[in-house]
Amino acid sequence: MLDFKIVGGTVLDGTGSKGRSADVGIRDGRIVAIGDVSEEAQNEIDARGKVVAPGFVDIHTHYDAQVFWDGTLSPSSYHGVTSVVGGNCGFSIAPLPAGDDPYLMRMLARVEGMPLESLEQGVPWDWTTFGEYLDKLEGTLAINAGFMVGHSAIRRVVMGERAIGHEASDAELDAMVELLRTSCEEGGLGFSSTVSVGHNDAEGRPVPSRHANRAEFVALARAIRDFPGTALELLPGVGIHDEKTRELMADLSLAANRPLNWNAVFVDAQNADIVEQNLAVTDYARERGAEIVALTIPQAPTVRINLYSGVVFDALNGWADLFRLPVSERMERLRDPAYRKQLDESATSDPIPGAENLTRWDRVTVCETFSDANKIHEGRTLGDIAESRGANSFDVLCDIALVDGLKTQFMIAVSSDGPEDWKARANTWSDDRTVVGASDAGAHLDMIDTFAISTQVLGNGVRKHGVVSLEEGVRQLTDVPARLYGLKQRGRIEEGWHADLVVFDPNTIGCQDVHTRFDLPAGAGRLYAEAEGIEHVLVNGVEIMRAGEETGARPGTILRSGRDTETVEVPGGSS
Repeated sequence: MLDFKIVGGTVLDGTGSKGRSADVGIRDGRIVAIGDVSEEAQNEIDARGKVVAPGFVDIHTHYDAQVFWDGTLSPSSYHGVTSVVGGNCGFSIAPLPAGDDPYLMRMLARVEGMPLESLEQGVPWDWTTFGEYLDKLEGTLAINAGFMVGHSAIRRVVMGERAIGHEASDAELDAMVELLRTSCEEGGLGFSSTVSVGHNDAEGRPVPSRHANRAEFVALARAIRDFPGTALELLPGVGIHDEKTRELMADLSLAANRPLNWNAVFVDAQNADIVEQNLAVTDYARERGAEIVALTIPQAPTVRINLYSGVVFDALNGWADLFRLPVSERMERLRDPAYRKQLDESATSDPIPGAENLTRWDRVTVCETFSDANKIHEGRTLGDIAESRGANSFDVLCDIALVDGLKTQFMIAVSSDGPEDWKARANTWSDDRTVVGASDAGAHLDMIDTFAISTQVLGNGVRKHGVVSLEEGVRQLTDVPARLYGLKQRGRIEEGWHADLVVFDPNTIGCQDVHTRFDLPAGAGRLYAEAEGIEHVLVNGVEIMRAGEETGARPGTILRSGRDTETVEVPGGSS
């Protein structure tokens, strides 16, 4: 007898092939029959009028800490995601330094926007090795999850306080290589890092990986090539890649003998030239036998930022020192008209590429406030408020933030989000130099709303705007990312493959409005949105979601390199 049978749905197998009406039979966590399935089953799902697809795969999340307080890994699981990869951008929380070293926790709070009080109360921090971290997660998650080994974590373990401000000695580099190799032996999915100017630690200093030299990057990339099923990820920074960055990315791919995926490309109808210039790094790499793939954000994200955490603001020219100060001293500086003028001029006269929208202060919106005096400003632009006051827009930003103890949420003006923008995004999805991702789910919890990539692609790209077929939309969310990371027998509906499946209504699928939920440890809040049209989600043949409600099952596999992933090599990296 079958464990599960899904009856009468339109099966999209993940390859992009045209859907067909078929039943799907499941036994012992595997798909055992596709077609007219007559065998009886203990459980049956009526999928008539619905689509049956492989579970969606999200290769760029930051669920590393959330795994300890939310076994569903919401909201991803509610949006049909059945496999995720964490530990990106060099920010894994394993391995950990021996003894009481809160550096990584505080760094994570700053750079990835996770409330410090939630990290303190919701995470045990009682492991040392990467293997011990993975072992703690076995049997606790609703969906499958694997984790990259982060450069900043490795550097902190080996170099301690020298990880900031110093290049590694030969002995330290050897120790980092050995620690990375050990972590991959224990199941780490590969190596991740960042050189982005926007990544700073709790004291406002560049995170550890930003202090590494080229030799260190290449040696660590080379370390993973001996371990089956490992991958490579990097955040190179904002703006158009210069020659030095292109060389580094290609060299890392060749050293690791793995495709390198980088974060991230944002697409609208107006920035085609910038997108093409950055995607051209793949052409550059392929000419050298390497492979580079860009993560592309499948929507127009809204970005909420504040002067309390300082994330994004601290990347502006001349602003980093401000966020090294305690909040009380920071507020005192921001009351000084001369200092304000200095900040404004340094940010606007020499803007960082990609940050132009932020420094157009008059277009920035007051999104959420935390005092009665500021409530009247919510939903208004700084330019509108400034005009009514006869003031400067940047002064208005500072004045409002000071009233809220710097916690005011400001929303950066985003590009248009109309049909032509979605057409441009769809063109980028179909480019073999990209993969849909960059959800950052689990991170920037009060800042960005990119966590629902699956229902954005299918709800907006397919259903609302019709810029991509349903079959292709599903392929981009399943087989494409699964093949890039070599996930064994996941990402397609095939006999013998793992039964990671989602049943959804193609006529209603989408993402509801974003709102704040205060459901984190210590009562902290996060941005959240429910899914529309996701009827059932199965992981390894077990139903974890039904009509938008979790079942309580925790059948997720902790994805370990080599065991659960296979090697994806590059043409010129075999020597």
